[in-house]
Amino acid sequence: QVQLVESGGGLVQAGGSLRLSCAASGRTFRLYSMGWFRQAPGKEREFVAAITWSGGNTHYADSVKGRFTISRDNAKNTVYLQMNSLKPEDTAVYYCAASGSSWSLQVSAYDYDYWGQGTQVTVSS
Repeated sequence: QVQLVESGGGLVQAGGSLRLSCAASGRTFRLYSMGWFRQAPGKEREFVAAITWSGGNTHYADSVKGRFTISRDNAKNTVYLQMNSLKPEDTAVYYCAASGSSWSLQVSAYDYDYWGQGTQVTVSS
């Protein structure tokens, strides 16, 4: 069992930056690959970024590539999402998720086993 708690969301102007954190409970955090998803009002949840258990491999949605960076610190049981050059279309609730497929970069929400409660990110124009 893994419990995930996101933090770091807020209101930022277009072009600004935010860093989201996702703290995980449990000593087995390092066995999970992790992902970030987001969901805007009236839209489906969409993949943002993923990272393998070691942090050695990452994958991004085209819409955030070059602007967002996913990373993790297994000693702190935390995964991060650094978001730069934010745009109004990045406005959404951001969720972190854990997948038991340690070596895989999962892009489908169905491949994740545990989810956080989400944190709101609002980008004003």
